[in-house]
Amino acid sequence: MRRTARLALATLVLVPASAGAGTTRPSIGLTANPAHVSLVGTGRTTVGVTNPGSSSVVVDVARAGFSLDLRGQPRIVARGGPRAATSWLAVRPARLVLRPGATRLLVVSSRLPRRVEPGDHDALVVLTTRPRRSAGVAVRMRIGIVVVVRAPGRIVRKLALRKLAVRHERGGTRVLELHMVNRGNVTETLGRGRVGLSLRRGSAHVRLRADARDLRPRTRGILELRYRGPLRGWVTARAQIGPSPGARVVSHTFRVKL
Repeated sequence: MRRTARLALATLVLVPASAGAGTTRPSIGLTANPAHVSLVGTGRTTVGVTNPGSSSVVVDVARAGFSLDLRGQPRIVARGGPRAATSWLAVRPARLVLRPGATRLLVVSSRLPRRVEPGDHDALVVLTTRPRRSAGVAVRMRIGIVVVVRAPGRIVRKLALRKLAVRHERGGTRVLELHMVNRGNVTETLGRGRVGLSLRRGSAHVRLRADARDLRPRTRGILELRYRGPLRGWVTARAQIGPSPGARVVSHTFRVKL
């Protein structure tokens, strides 16, 4: 892509199927359903790609690796690391032409190599609209469909809590940063409220719950929990990860100063 001062490119977004939809039809739009695909071993599935905009779009389809930073924000990476499934995937067609309101199907298939580590391996299917000029600026959209391929073998679920840190922000807000690690071989989906934090100081007790995020196999992550209450000084903080199928409750007690 030639870089100019008048080219605007949307950053990678991992979107729900309804993203881009609304009561007013945008000029340029793109949605995918489902936006998260799971395959077991060698298999195939379909994804519907819709243009909710008022103008026709041409969409280029490509495979890519991806990673999540410590706070769960996605980014495209060239190879995707040791657990990338990028080379296992085939996606057809490689280009879509969508009129306003039209939907086309993508076929996503996986073929496992002969030797593969059990558990989850992932990649992205990246959809990028070709630039269109709007008010003198060339604009295009890019969204990512997460594809997780589970290789057969022994599944290991092993989450651990490492430490708790406190960051002070303006207005008296304290951000408690809970550091975690996934030592297992599958992606852990931490739904909203599955990870909780109890703060105690004397008879005062406060319960906080973390927002949802995923934690990929063999990676670290930070969950942020915001607290604006009156507790000050040293507190006892008990963090807990609730159970899920095949995973036990994990808890740890910390001492931190608010």
